[in-house]
Amino acid sequence: MKLDLIVGDERWRIACDTARAPRTLATLAASLPTALQLHTPKIAGQHIYWHAPFVEDAEGGVDVMEAQPGAFLYWPARQFLELIFAPLQAETAQVTLLGRIEGGLPELQALGLRLREQHGRRLFAGNLVPVEGVQAPEPRPSQVPAELLVLRQELWSAAPADIEALLASRATMHPAGPLFLAESEARILHELLWWVRGGLATEEPRISRRIAAVASNKAATRLRDFCHLGESAAAIFALEAAFGRDDVPLAALVDEAILCAGRLAAWLDLRIPWSAVNAATRSALDEAA
Repeated sequence: MKLDLIVGDERWRIACDTARAPRTLATLAASLPTALQLHTPKIAGQHIYWHAPFVEDAEGGVDVMEAQPGAFLYWPARQFLELIFAPLQAETAQVTLLGRIEGGLPELQALGLRLREQHGRRLFAGNLVPVEGVQAPEPRPSQVPAELLVLRQELWSAAPADIEALLASRATMHPAGPLFLAESEARILHELLWWVRGGLATEEPRISRRIAAVASNKAATRLRDFCHLGESAAAIFALEAAFGRDDVPLAALVDEAILCAGRLAAWLDLRIPWSAVNAATRSALDEAA
């Protein structure tokens, strides 16, 4: 199975190993072609990534530190598809190794460095398209209410308009304060929903629903009351309401909620100039020393 990652005028051929990760690659194939936005790591790493439009468990259980430059992987708990462009810093995670690029590593490294410096200042948009050997499975009917499917489709097609309004605000500590808090709230909700997903086989369903509902309420309340993101908050409040419905299958609902919360966190992350923030923090700390 071969794919092309296209970013502007650049193109990378990715050879995928279907024997190594047949389940994940079949799910990926079903999402193709897909538009994407590239992110830069904000804590560690030498990779570019974009949010996967699907939820899958780890397949093959590879330590992320074993991934070599040029590797293409899926990081389940983060819901990222990634390309490694240089040796990684110390990180701890089990990931799914999907394949690797066929040449173009120097160009990928150059893209990764540009992305790191310009993230939050400009959007790095691209596409992932099938080339050969792609066999998408038949789509399965969804088990969640139609209004949640519409919610997810809207979140994946465009960022909520209130994010742009927040970025234009020049009130005290705006936009940095509410932007960072909002990204953190959405990301933590996304991570907690993965925790809930991991316990579905052993946890009492009523407890899992309650945990997910409370987490959604907390994130949505912060987004609305602290960050002035009413439209974004409404999407998360809708998830809370869905978790209170016993007629909605829990496993399908958790996956849908992960897709929604992760996408909201991604839109917020895209607007943060991480490299500039890190440089400013270093400078301030050095001056204070």
